[in-house]
Amino acid sequence: MMFSLQMKVRDYECDVQGVVNNARYLHYFEHARHEWLHEMGIDFASLAKDGLHLMLRRVEVDYRQPLRPGEVFTVHSRLLSGGRAKVIFEQWIERDGSLCVSSRSEAVVVRNGRPQAFGKHPELALLVGVAE
Repeated sequence: MMFSLQMKVRDYECDVQGVVNNARYLHYFEHARHEWLHEMGIDFASLAKDGLHLMLRRVEVDYRQPLRPGEVFTVHSRLLSGGRAKVIFEQWIERDGSLCVSSRSEAVVVRNGRPQAFGKHPELALLVGVAE
């Protein structure tokens, strides 16, 4: 299953070179993940109250083409199975059909600082079912 979210570069997200600052791409990816998970019915605030956290463990980013102020782009997200206690998000940003940035993020479920299997938590187990 894939999720796509269209966004627009805001002026303040750019650095002195006139392109999106590299750290901002992580925000774009995070926002798209959260929107997707929210659309699936996963409520982070509710989970956190119960002491359950979906946390990033690792992120890899490949920068190819910069985005500039005012440009419209699309963040695509795909979820891959990573095993009992982790999932992998593959994400990429396209502008006018051209790949700008790609990312691979590994997320784990944590309760009280310890990794948990997704299957133990029905509210997150659906992520494993969605993963390719």
